[in-house]
Amino acid sequence: MATSHFLILAFLFLSFISLAFAERCHRNDKKALLKIKKDLNNAYDFVSWDPKIDCCEWNSVKCDEKTNRITSVAISNSDLKLPLPAAVGDLPFLQTLSFYKTNLTGQIPIVITKLSELIFLDLRWNLLSGPVPSFLSQLKNLNYIGLSFNNFTDSIPPSLSRLPKLGGLLLDRNKLTGSIPESFADFRVKDFYLYLSHNQLNGTIPIRLGHTNFTLLDVSRNTLEGDISFLFGKNKSINTAYFSRNKLQFDMSKMEFPKTLGNLDLSHNKIYGSLPEGLTKIYINLNVSYNRLCGRIPVGGNLQQLDYTAYFHNRCLCGAPLPDCK
Repeated sequence: MATSHFLILAFLFLSFISLAFAERCHRNDKKALLKIKKDLNNAYDFVSWDPKIDCCEWNSVKCDEKTNRITSVAISNSDLKLPLPAAVGDLPFLQTLSFYKTNLTGQIPIVITKLSELIFLDLRWNLLSGPVPSFLSQLKNLNYIGLSFNNFTDSIPPSLSRLPKLGGLLLDRNKLTGSIPESFADFRVKDFYLYLSHNQLNGTIPIRLGHTNFTLLDVSRNTLEGDISFLFGKNKSINTAYFSRNKLQFDMSKMEFPKTLGNLDLSHNKIYGSLPEGLTKIYINLNVSYNRLCGRIPVGGNLQQLDYTAYFHNRCLCGAPLPDCK
């Protein structure tokens, strides 16, 4: 009897040891990750990606606690100078894909559309080129796309507005041309934020965008024209809006602003009229310099506390902090 008890305990102990040292990483995921490492010339960033070690223990990757499938690959601050490996498409449970400041080259591969679970795509600060792919609209779970600081060209694909969960789109500091798609009024997530600055966008901002509740909108340093006052109103939720260094031309006098607005840069345009009294009802970091505004700066809020450079180089603005009106 004692012998049988001992054998049972020994079996349980060995089973426990076996489970404790069993590899969590799914073999298909490990195979894909090792292919990524090879395609990127076994860069130092992947030194921990040792085939003898459980890939759930590797740096820059994460495994799901329950399924043990790879859900995140995040590489940063490297000098790869190679294209994004097609093997990323062989990680079907991937939710986060981030190559930030890694000097990736080439275009975004279409195999990325295989990542149906992808939520977060961050490819900022690279050397990626070609058009922003319209096929990104196939990734219906995306809530963030970061493609800033690259060399993307051509127009912005209107199909991106078909992403039902997208809450943030960063396309700033590229070489994009054409107009802002009218379909961008169809983004459904509340408090959407959109970065399009430092491109070569032209034309007018579509009026339909006035129906979208942005929390942040940055279209500075393009060649946009026309009116943008329809993007504002007492019932909006916008907090930050940057329109500087465009060719906007409209009467600012009757603009209304939401209480949420904290940052507004309209500098270096052709805006005329006077500053609305509504600006005294909010505390705002405002810049309207280098325009064609006239009249007295309204008294109230924090308008008199702003530096004079927020108002200078206008046609005939006056009053504190500028010289008094005559």
